[in-house]
Amino acid sequence: MRVIVACGGTSGHVNPAIAIANEIRARHPEAEFLFFGTENHIEASLVPKAGYNIEFISAKGFVRKKTFKALKQNIKSLSTFLSTSRNVRKKIKEFAPDIAIGTGGYVSAPVLFAAAKMGIPTAIHEQNCFAGVATKMLAKRVDKIFLSFPISNKIDADESKQILVGNPAKQEFFTAERVAARAALGIGENEKVVLSVGGSLGARKINDAFCRMAERTVEEEILTLYHGASRDYKYVLEKLGEKADHKNIHVYEYIFNMAEIMAAADLIISRSGAGALTEIAALGKPSVLIPSPNVAENHQFFNAKTFSDNGAAILVEEKDLDGDKLYDLVCELCSDSLKLKEMGTAAKTFAGPDTAKMICDEIEKMIV
Repeated sequence: MRVIVACGGTSGHVNPAIAIANEIRARHPEAEFLFFGTENHIEASLVPKAGYNIEFISAKGFVRKKTFKALKQNIKSLSTFLSTSRNVRKKIKEFAPDIAIGTGGYVSAPVLFAAAKMGIPTAIHEQNCFAGVATKMLAKRVDKIFLSFPISNKIDADESKQILVGNPAKQEFFTAERVAARAALGIGENEKVVLSVGGSLGARKINDAFCRMAERTVEEEILTLYHGASRDYKYVLEKLGEKADHKNIHVYEYIFNMAEIMAAADLIISRSGAGALTEIAALGKPSVLIPSPNVAENHQFFNAKTFSDNGAAILVEEKDLDGDKLYDLVCELCSDSLKLKEMGTAAKTFAGPDTAKMICDEIEKMIV
C-alpha cells in the first residue's frame, strides 16, 4: 500500500494525520508513506520525528473576512493553490499512491485537489464542528469526508460520503499512565503538577498568565508547572528571568513528549481546539479551557462549553483571563482530589479510541 498524507499549519491538523498513518502502518507494515506539508510550520518537525518522509510545498490560507485586504490575500492564496496543485502532480505521479488523505488546513487543499483530478481515491478528515475552508473547497471532489462532530455549517456534498468517526489521537494518549510518566520525568507522587499550553502557534495572553503563575509558584512552591510556550518561548524566558530556572518551573518551546507530561499532570490548562480536547479526553484529564477568540465561527468556545457543561472542564474566556485568578483557581482545584477525579472521569466519556481504526476500515474499502 502506498499512501499520501497532506497536513500542516498546526499540531491539531498534523497529529490526527500521524495517528491515521500509524494505524495504517500497524495493519500494513509494508506500507509506504509520503507526507506533504510546509517547511515553516510544525509538521516540518513532527512528521520526521514520527518516522515519515515529508515533501515541502508552498501553501497559503484563505481569509473569510470580506475586506479589500482579505480579497488581496485570497487572490495570492488562490494563485499559490493553483501553482502548487500543478507542481505536486509530478510528485504524486512518481509516488503512485493507492490513496491520498488530508487532515484539513490549507496544505490539504492543493494536494487532494491534484490527486482527485488524477483519479486517485481521496479522503479528508475535518476536526472541528465547523467545516474549514479546505474541507468546503474539496467536499465535492473527494471520495470520503470523515467528521469529528456533526457539522454545524453545511457541506456541499452528498451525505452518503460524510462519515462521523470522531477525532483520531495517537495511541500513546490512550496508553500513557500517571505512575510510569512521573517516574520517567522524576516527579514525586505528591507533587501537584499543572501542564499549560497555548497551542502549537502559541497564545500571548496564556503565556502572560503563565508567567504570573510561575512567579507565584516560585514564591509559594505549591505547584510544579510545565508549560509549552511555542513561538513566545524566548519572550517567556526573558519575562521570567532567573525564575525560569527554578526547580518547579519547566518551560518548553514545543513539548514533543506531550502524552507523557499530560499523563503525569494533575490538571491541564489549554486552548480548546479539537486536537487538544481529543488528547485530554483520551487520558481522562481535568482541564481549564481557554478558547481562542480568533477562530472561525468561535468554534473553540462551543468545544469548551461542551466539556464544561458535562463537568469535564472549567471554561475561562480569554477576556476574563488573569494570571493571579488563574493561579488561585488552579490551586483550589489541585487541593480537591475528588473534584479532579470527577472531572477526569467526565472527560474520558468524550474519548474515541477506535477513531483511527474506523477511518482505516473505510480507507481499506476505498482501495480494494
